[in-house]
Amino acid sequence: MNHLKIIIPIYLAISSACTLADTQYGSGAQMNQLEDLAQVMQAPKNYNKQTITVKGIIKEVCHKKGCWMELSAGEQYDNLIVKVKDGDMVFPISARGKTAYATGVLNSTELNIEQTQAYLAHRAEENKLEFDPASVTEGMTLYRLKPTGVTISD
Repeated sequence: MNHLKIIIPIYLAISSACTLADTQYGSGAQMNQLEDLAQVMQAPKNYNKQTITVKGIIKEVCHKKGCWMELSAGEQYDNLIVKVKDGDMVFPISARGKTAYATGVLNSTELNIEQTQAYLAHRAEENKLEFDPASVTEGMTLYRLKPTGVTISD
């Protein structure tokens, strides 16, 4: 009977991370590499070029091809973009508001002012938002996770 007491907590811990309603893309997320997304976004340079798994709430999904989604790390941090080559994985718009676990390599790209303006204008157009290029006064560093596996929980 003592063995049952140990098995139940382990089962509950595993089942809370992935449920029967989970949808997997690619190989699915690798939970043994889970990093706190807020910590990653606080110091993304520390994770650059590393394979990690992050967990976040899906704030936005590509409206055209489902090739990217944004994961929220909380109000005080930038969202993390999870981006795949068109067609490799297709994230549904209905996933907004759900929890996603994404495993992949975090990469950075330095953008100058013009590239930043073009990038932000493109994102605003995709999301049907207003954008003023004059609001950009400096370049930005863009951090993206290129996933090998994603798990979305209902």
